[in-house]
Amino acid sequence: MNVRFGLGLFLLILATRLAHWRVLWVEEAYPMSGALAVLGGLAPYRDFWYDKPPLALLLYLLCGAQDGWPLRLLGAVFIFGCAHAAYAAARARWTAREGHYAAALTAFFLTFGLPAAVMAVAPDLLLLLPHLMAIAFAWGGRPFAAGVAAGVAMWVHAKGVFVLAAAALFLPFAAWPWMLAGFALPVLALALTLAGFGAIEAYWRQVWQWGALYSNDTFLASPWTEGLRRTANWLGFAAALVVGALFAIRREGWRFAAWAGLMLASVALGLRFFPRYYFALVPPLALLAARGITQGRAWCILPLLLIPLVRFGPGYVRMAAGQPSPDLALFEDVRRASREIRPGESLFVWGYRPELLVLTRAPLGTPYLESQPLTGVFADRHLFTARPSATAERAMHLARLAASRPEWVADGLGPLNPALAIEHQPALREWLGHYREVSRRPSLVLYRRVVPR
Repeated sequence: MNVRFGLGLFLLILATRLAHWRVLWVEEAYPMSGALAVLGGLAPYRDFWYDKPPLALLLYLLCGAQDGWPLRLLGAVFIFGCAHAAYAAARARWTAREGHYAAALTAFFLTFGLPAAVMAVAPDLLLLLPHLMAIAFAWGGRPFAAGVAAGVAMWVHAKGVFVLAAAALFLPFAAWPWMLAGFALPVLALALTLAGFGAIEAYWRQVWQWGALYSNDTFLASPWTEGLRRTANWLGFAAALVVGALFAIRREGWRFAAWAGLMLASVALGLRFFPRYYFALVPPLALLAARGITQGRAWCILPLLLIPLVRFGPGYVRMAAGQPSPDLALFEDVRRASREIRPGESLFVWGYRPELLVLTRAPLGTPYLESQPLTGVFADRHLFTARPSATAERAMHLARLAASRPEWVADGLGPLNPALAIEHQPALREWLGHYREVSRRPSLVLYRRVVPR
């Protein structure tokens, strides 16, 4: 990549991230709270419940799980890494010219989107780096390295199998054994690491079994109708990529169409169609659009970038200026509550408000970062489900919670859905009796322990 181009691109990416330096999004706070627990000497899966593969958690160790500018610098480096991988892939197949367009388009569509999705390096976004690297290695004729990248993707998300399939599309059949050998290497390394600290069974239960339950239980009443609507909306939003890809795909062949189809299938997995799922379509469409631009179609592709730019660009200006935003009301409640918890005091968060753990850097007072396993209700249903599930596994988790004695309990769910408030859980009534309410905010209730441990 041209040095001046790369430096300019990185500075632009960094500027957009720093506009959000005052904010901590819940999607990034969850893996960060896990990283904080690791820094406190705990092992994921064994010592605390963590329902995601480990790479996002490990990534946030690089910034010490600090919010503010260290977090935003880490995000900028990651997005630039994705852009550079897109450049490497395009250059391996075509020329450096396509590479520069691919890098710019990748960075653009990983910046101008819903803030909670593009700012948080959560699993669906994190998956893009090994995805692009796997394609770059496959196009460069390096099947073993492509397999390794796809295997690393399994440290991020179960959708890593789609990355493996995408790399296989662009490799000759004779190279597949090398690719599969490379894929097995990080997968085996993860299994041996988990076995080394006695967490392999817990990993299977928390990540794979819980993940399978999540994927098989959509909250959408008409998922396919809603999925078609959201997909059409995203394709309109990304019209520059779509139009550019359509111009190029006729010459590039069926493998690109199959690649895009695989990624669209990964979006549909679980029938939830969240905005962050559509990141999977950025690699095939951005690379194809870069090719379309170099084939003399820039005049009808580049103006379409105004759609996301006009929609999301002003938000960066408002955020940088510190203007209030409705999206941040919950976060401000959490920030104010965090000031009441003194350093070193342990904390348990009921609901899904991991930002409180990050802002306070409080030691975990229980084996749980949040309350999904304790209610049996997935986070995307927490706000409208009337009652928790009744299962033997949930009873086991509640018993573990009742045996703990954190200094603080924060209920970030009850004010938003009183039916699931911690004070209304019969199994926890006696346990919560050891606490008194200290403060109540629109989205958060704080309790402090009053009975000596």
